[in-house]
Amino acid sequence: MTLPPDSPNSALANLTRENELLRDQYEDALLRVEMLERDVEALHDVGIYTYRHPLEAAVAYQDALASIKAEIKSQISDGRAIQASTRFTFDNSLAKGRKMTADLAKLMLRAYNAEAENCVRYVKAGNLPAAEKRLAAAATSIARYASMMEMHISEDYHALRVRELELTADYQMKVQEEKEEAREERARLREEQQAEKELRAERERLEKERSHYAAVLDALSSSGREDERDELAAKIAEIDTRIAENDYRTANIRAGYVYVISNVGSFGPGIVKIGMTRRLEPLDRVRELGDASVPFGFDVHTLFFSDDAVGVETQLHHAFAEKRVNRVNLRREYFYTTPGDVKTALAEIAGNLLEFNEYADADQYRASQLIRSSELDEAEPTRAAVSEIG
Repeated sequence: MTLPPDSPNSALANLTRENELLRDQYEDALLRVEMLERDVEALHDVGIYTYRHPLEAAVAYQDALASIKAEIKSQISDGRAIQASTRFTFDNSLAKGRKMTADLAKLMLRAYNAEAENCVRYVKAGNLPAAEKRLAAAATSIARYASMMEMHISEDYHALRVRELELTADYQMKVQEEKEEAREERARLREEQQAEKELRAERERLEKERSHYAAVLDALSSSGREDERDELAAKIAEIDTRIAENDYRTANIRAGYVYVISNVGSFGPGIVKIGMTRRLEPLDRVRELGDASVPFGFDVHTLFFSDDAVGVETQLHHAFAEKRVNRVNLRREYFYTTPGDVKTALAEIAGNLLEFNEYADADQYRASQLIRSSELDEAEPTRAAVSEIG
């Protein structure tokens, strides 16, 4: 039987369906929130942090936290931190009820603030969700104990302290980022200073060499030994060219070598580092990268000189942006790719390549593998003999 659209039963059925629809939407929203929280926690687990309140620098977070603390004090002094009923009576006395409410409010606020301060003190980038849950549980527990008097931590005050937690976690992460940036900037400056030092030393060496040949040429000016004089003049001209190149590299900060290197023994196959250096001898930079911090040295696939090495490096980084190993710190120049793929991209950017070695020699790594394999082979008969005895 079809109910009239204006009948009470029809209206109730419509409300029931609307309630079910809203309930389904609510459950879907809860599921999406839960999935987002899992995603955030997963990102935290792999070292990726999502700022709740993105600000430019740690100083800005300090200012924001100072403002939060001032607001916290203001809400406490104004009595806005605790919501309490004004109708509670004790011994049939409203005045006694208010006094008891005020005394209990102090105890509640002290307990809540102690928990909030502990959360702020120990919160880190990775445990922010846990700290927020802990603080929310404290507010719920305190409200339950004072439910008879209709008292609870105010929503505004709790939101303020949650924001303080978020800003504290953001601040700590920003401080770490700025420290890392400062370390890398110092390393970059050391690299630049070393390059400038080498270029100055090279110019001094070339000038001394030129002076020597020029003095010999002057001494032969009246000797009539034209062949020797022509040879010396050619050497001086060559030195002049090298001095000009050296001066150009000193003046042009974009000139240098783009290097493509790998370290199979340390990082495995399929990972390359793409960087640039202004050093006079680029292999010095490669050797520094393969210092005691990694078990094996790097293999060089190419050292490509360019008047705009900065631009070439940037184009290569853009070409392999989706294959970055570290997607957060873009100063880490490692990529999930092969030397052959980089060779193809570099050829498209820079034109013909005179030299590019796609194969990684990895001599020490391969020799170590052979030694390890040999030791295992030698140990196998001993293990077999022990097994037979057993």
